[in-house]
Amino acid sequence: MDSEELRRQWADRTGEYSPTYYAHYGPNETSDAIGRFLDHSTAADAPILELGCSSGRHLAHLLDRGFETLAGVELNDEAMAVMGETYPELADSGTFYVDAIENVVPDFADGAFDVIYSVETLQHLHPDVEWVFEDIARVTDSLLITVENEGDTDARSGDDLEITHINDEFPLYHRDWGAVFTDVGFVEIATLPLDRDTMRVFRAPGFADRARE
Repeated sequence: MDSEELRRQWADRTGEYSPTYYAHYGPNETSDAIGRFLDHSTAADAPILELGCSSGRHLAHLLDRGFETLAGVELNDEAMAVMGETYPELADSGTFYVDAIENVVPDFADGAFDVIYSVETLQHLHPDVEWVFEDIARVTDSLLITVENEGDTDARSGDDLEITHINDEFPLYHRDWGAVFTDVGFVEIATLPLDRDTMRVFRAPGFADRARE
């Protein structure tokens, strides 16, 4: 499956793993883990971007915690209608981009968002678009959070990319996110094992210096 076909299948996704599916389940332990970390590190008006926001369950949780400047990128345009029905306050107050991550992020200015995070989204990006990881780093001003399924890290060697499939359908690319973002200058400051994912928090280069100003 090439990158174009992969994007098309996620854009048209219905049923399991669709925006309606995630809206049904609502915020979860991941939402709370991200929220608790940001409560102690991020101002209420700081610009926050979720990559792969779907119908907005994690962003809605942040809104409930008092964060005001929220944005999301989502490939499936059904998500916006589901968000409007399920999280109308978020739909009205947030800024949303309905397109592929690799089509949206390069257009953002350097350091456009204080915080960028992804939840089980970057793991679906095709190897052909891995170049966008550097753009994600470029537009992150303070903190970057990844919550992704990293697979069997002990079995992976060198630059090998472990690939599994969800229900024999969509490929899931297991990457070492610690290496991906420390290789572009970020500092990993926290790691939290979750049910099937690993949550990693990275500090942007120069963040400590700016915090002291």
